Amino acid sequence: MRTAAVVGTGLIGTSIALALTRRGVAVHLDDADTTAARTAEALGAGSLRPPAEPVELAVLAVPPAHIGTVLARCQREGLAHTYTDVASVKSRPYEEVTAAGGDPASYLGGHPLAGSERSGPLAARADLFEGRPWVLTPSPRTHRAALNRGLELVSLCGGVPVIMDAAAHDRAVALTSHAPHLVSSALAARLEDAEAEHIRVSGQGLRDVTRIAAGEPALWADILEANADAVADVLEACAADLGRMVTVLRARRGADEQGRERATAELTELLRRGNRGHARVPQKPRSRPVEFVAVPVAVPDQPGALARLFSAVSEAGVNIEDVRIEHSLDRPRGLVELLVDPASLTGLRRVLDANGWAPQEEGRLVENR
Repeated sequence: MRTAAVVGTGLIGTSIALALTRRGVAVHLDDADTTAARTAEALGAGSLRPPAEPVELAVLAVPPAHIGTVLARCQREGLAHTYTDVASVKSRPYEEVTAAGGDPASYLGGHPLAGSERSGPLAARADLFEGRPWVLTPSPRTHRAALNRGLELVSLCGGVPVIMDAAAHDRAVALTSHAPHLVSSALAARLEDAEAEHIRVSGQGLRDVTRIAAGEPALWADILEANADAVADVLEACAADLGRMVTVLRARRGADEQGRERATAELTELLRRGNRGHARVPQKPRSRPVEFVAVPVAVPDQPGALARLFSAVSEAGVNIEDVRIEHSLDRPRGLVELLVDPASLTGLRRVLDANGWAPQEEGRLVENR
């Protein structure tokens, strides 16, 4: 691929443009938000100059509700030979492409499963899609040339292509992405009017569960509306479990011993189901489970402290497989847990000691899958 266009310069669009530019593709940028477009151009994602002739592929990085109309406009203007999108809902865009007068033969649905709670071009990264699934949903009317260009796009961005039916994709993301966002938002909403002293004792668990609730509300409202039925099905099943747990928890008070035992057994079974479900979630891709050593390090709450720690570890040739950060309110330091290969432990301790980074405890083994 030598030429491409990216319509929409938010997080995903700009990240795709950066990835393509890095691979030598001439990228043309377009966005109704001229500030976002200029920012993406300044980041090196491409040029705001319109192409002199149709590009090989145009990526529509706009909300699901606008895919049909934007595609029809771009096809009328002859922007590209082939078109794809990055919307997280796939069935509705297909319907709207035809309704808006677009040509479905040159259109291939796409959805890179990567992102961030941050939005906008300043949050973009050229490596955002490396090793991440990228779903492609060709319709029966999609030309083979369009599918081939979509596969080339995924390869250039470092993603892993997954071919799916559009309806199956929407049911899948309702369970794995859309419903989790609403559950996270519902829990985070409980904090809006919570007492300040309750917030002060929050830990990493709360931050983990509510992190994705920081997403852009207008964008998520559009996504959820486009996949409403599938998301409602998932939430209905979750609500049934939660309703039963409310009953079980309240039944423990005043129940006889057998009643309390039954309630405990039911509560424990839900937690075990959660364990089994969590075990199925893909982690960092590996051929087999790997044990790493977790080394906690106290880090001062100062600008650049984390950067100095990571730089020192990197210069020592130690690969950090994962990192976890725990920051306590009203304390001058945080706790950073570095996960490394056990063979690197001696070298890591040596560099930590040499740079004044004192480990907080002996390294403990943890399993990564």
